[in-house]
Amino acid sequence: MAETQLERAVALPPSDLAKERPRTRPPRRRRGNPLARILTWAGLGLATVMFTYPLLWLVSASFKPRSDVFDNKLIPETFTFENYLTVWQEAPLALWLGNTAVVTVLSAVLVTLSSAMVAWGFAYFRFRGRDLLFGLVLATMMLPGAVTMIPTFLIWNGLGQVGTLTPLWAGNLFGSAFYIFLLRQFFLGLPRELFEAARMDGANNWHLFTRIAMPLCKPALVVTLLFEFQAAWTDLMRPLIYLRDSSTFTIPRGLKALLDQFGFGGNWHWEIVVTASVITTVPMIILFFLGQKHFVRGIATTGSKG
Repeated sequence: MAETQLERAVALPPSDLAKERPRTRPPRRRRGNPLARILTWAGLGLATVMFTYPLLWLVSASFKPRSDVFDNKLIPETFTFENYLTVWQEAPLALWLGNTAVVTVLSAVLVTLSSAMVAWGFAYFRFRGRDLLFGLVLATMMLPGAVTMIPTFLIWNGLGQVGTLTPLWAGNLFGSAFYIFLLRQFFLGLPRELFEAARMDGANNWHLFTRIAMPLCKPALVVTLLFEFQAAWTDLMRPLIYLRDSSTFTIPRGLKALLDQFGFGGNWHWEIVVTASVITTVPMIILFFLGQKHFVRGIATTGSKG
């Protein structure tokens, strides 16, 4: 009887067995077209310059005297730190930064938690009318902000909150349709068997949400947090509507006041305006670099869920 391949392999010593194994070459990595790669890098470089030039110009102008602000040179001929000293004297930037930090943190945390709860309900629980209700939530995204602006103002005015910071963050207690959709798509990608096993071990719905779902969806939660942080930090419309006293101004509202006073107001001290803009932009840059890893991961994985 002919010797089988398995018996032959067992009978051979390790050295001979290695010789008997067919050698497979690793697949060669295809080299792309050099011209295409050059064009790609050139396009990326051009896009980088286009996006970073305004910020570089702003930083450069903040170190220039009044007469050289618009000379369109990235390297100042006359380098000065006086603008950064003057802006703190002319405007209560520390107070405005504090107000903005309070509003931004409360807005980002509250909308992330509330949206995650609603998204978890739509993703995990199965009940009659779930798809219809979720469709109604998404339909609210089609309403322009101008439609609800006056009714919302009347509500806060009736509650006596106009002139305070409360209307800038309290609305996020009810979540956001966009964030609910974003987080629901991520929750749908989690294996349901994992939650069923945890339920058999005695976990209730709250434990499933806080101890399993939220830790697994950390990238998506970070994306939601960063999105709302940026939106609240740069929001100007609501502060213009609800804030009256300069002691309650946020950074965007304060910059509008500086622009009216030193820009178009007649003084034409644009070096003060650009310096204040640089100071208020730095926290967002720092936040992005701190959360860049989770932000990129969350965007990439969220797009592949559901």
